[in-house]
Amino acid sequence: MAALSPVAAAAQEASIDDRINEVFAGSTGWFVNLIFMNLPGTDFPWIVMWLVIGASVFTIYFGLIQLRAFGHAISLVKGDYSDPNDAGEVSHFQALATALSGTVGLGNIAGVAVAVGIGGPGATFWMILAGLLGMASKFTECTLGVKYRNEYPDGTVSGGPMYYMTKGFKERGLPGGGILAILFSIFCILGALGGGNMFQANQAHAQISGITGDYPGWITGLVFAVIVFLVIVGGIKSIARVTEKVVPFMGIMYVIVALIILLVNYDKIGWAFGQIFAGAFTGLGVAGGFVGALIQGFKRAAFSNEAGVGSAAIAHSAVRTKEPITEGVVSLLEPFIDTVVICTMTALVITISGVLVFDEAAGIYVLNEAGTSIQTADGSSGVQLTSAAFATGFSWFPYVLAIAVILFAFSTMISWSYYGLKAWTYLFGEGKTKELVFKLIFCVFIVIGAAAKLGAVIDFSDAMIFAMAVVNITALYFLMPIVKREMNSYFGRLKSGEIVKHKH
Repeated sequence: MAALSPVAAAAQEASIDDRINEVFAGSTGWFVNLIFMNLPGTDFPWIVMWLVIGASVFTIYFGLIQLRAFGHAISLVKGDYSDPNDAGEVSHFQALATALSGTVGLGNIAGVAVAVGIGGPGATFWMILAGLLGMASKFTECTLGVKYRNEYPDGTVSGGPMYYMTKGFKERGLPGGGILAILFSIFCILGALGGGNMFQANQAHAQISGITGDYPGWITGLVFAVIVFLVIVGGIKSIARVTEKVVPFMGIMYVIVALIILLVNYDKIGWAFGQIFAGAFTGLGVAGGFVGALIQGFKRAAFSNEAGVGSAAIAHSAVRTKEPITEGVVSLLEPFIDTVVICTMTALVITISGVLVFDEAAGIYVLNEAGTSIQTADGSSGVQLTSAAFATGFSWFPYVLAIAVILFAFSTMISWSYYGLKAWTYLFGEGKTKELVFKLIFCVFIVIGAAAKLGAVIDFSDAMIFAMAVVNITALYFLMPIVKREMNSYFGRLKSGEIVKHKH
């Protein structure tokens, strides 16, 4: 009996997981299918097109703001225009780091590998393009986030799409702002608990147990839950203090290792860029050809930088400034760092490493037996493919990648705890007790996420995060004239010398 009891317990645990998965999939599958449904006759999810069209509209409407304001964005992050007496809780740099910690994560490591594995190196071109367009979406939502935030007597602030939906729509005399705000808040809470929490804990445990050997997931979950709670109990200032150290460290560490591998293989860099440009327009015989490369690139950028989702506007709303447009300008750096720099680094390393099987004679990539993706040297995909690509330069890189995944997962969790909290307090009201209730619920879900294999729950929460984009971009279309008015006023005063640099 003693010998059989662990087996019986494991079987029961598996069946409970499976049962939850089954019930959840049965009741929420329709919503997941609706959000990620492909456009008729294509493999292109309509939600990705929704994000790309929105980003394109904002790019044109604001006159290529991502290019015009790029230099000024760097000056703002450096603190050149920061007045310590302005309302808000964190600096421009801290707000950027907090928002980046919510987006820079497993999508940059595993997601890019999936995109390149299916769409070939050409997917990288479309990923960069979508990232550049997404900068305009971030600019729009983060400007509004600061403009319509609530500032409280104790110096704390609450902001984000739910506030600009209610206040902005009221200011313009438009109906429906309150309904959009409630919908957004519900989607945000559920997305925070799943994609921003359970998925991160689950993947971190998978990476750790892959190196240390298998052990119960609840142990990883419990350790994460305690550390996350100790950080988030202190609010946005505590979160910002952690993210401003963790995000630059993990981002720089990842980019440096990628650069070293690229320098070691410098003779292949020109060839890799040739593959990216040729593959973007010809498909180079990869799965789905040119359209496959375009779809994978756009999809990865949308899933990676979350431009248009509205989540980042919550973090950026806490910034110390009296000029809403300044945080809009700072936020446009986010998709650039996340997608144009970090995702491109991953794609280049995978391309030059030789882990994708390339037929030199025919000049095309070799597809797997099913014809669904490019054949890889060791049959790996996702995070394992990225790990294998980096290991061609450094045999010890899988250990570094494990640290990066843990840091990415941790930083994503603490950022999404703040997003979920602000949606929670919007629905249920401000107050220390109400905040503590959400923080405890969030930490319980970390343990559940690390311990269970709840695929349907993860799918549902991903769908919730993109449902936020449906509501958010709808609101942005109605409110973008307000952003344009703010933009013209700010840059006019900057040009005339009315807005000056502060000495620190």
